[in-house]
Amino acid sequence: MVTATISPGIIATMTAADVAQLAARLEKDEYSTAFEGLEDWHLLRAIAFQRPELIEPYIYLLDLEAYDEA
Repeated sequence: MVTATISPGIIATMTAADVAQLAARLEKDEYSTAFEGLEDWHLLRAIAFQRPELIEPYIYLLDLEAYDEA
C-alpha cells in the first residue's frame, strides 16, 4: 500500500488557478477510482487549513459544519 503525503511546500506554491482546477475536478467527480477523489478532497482540506483564503469560494466542497462543543 502506498501512502500519499501532502507537503506544506506543495501547498505554499499553489495558486488560485491551481485550486480552481482542483475544485473543478471535485465538482465533476469523474474519477476512475474513489481513492483519486479522496486524494483531491484531502488536498483541498489541507489547503483549507494552511491557506484558507484560496479555498473560500470552494468551501462547500469540504462539507464542513460548525460544531458547538460547549
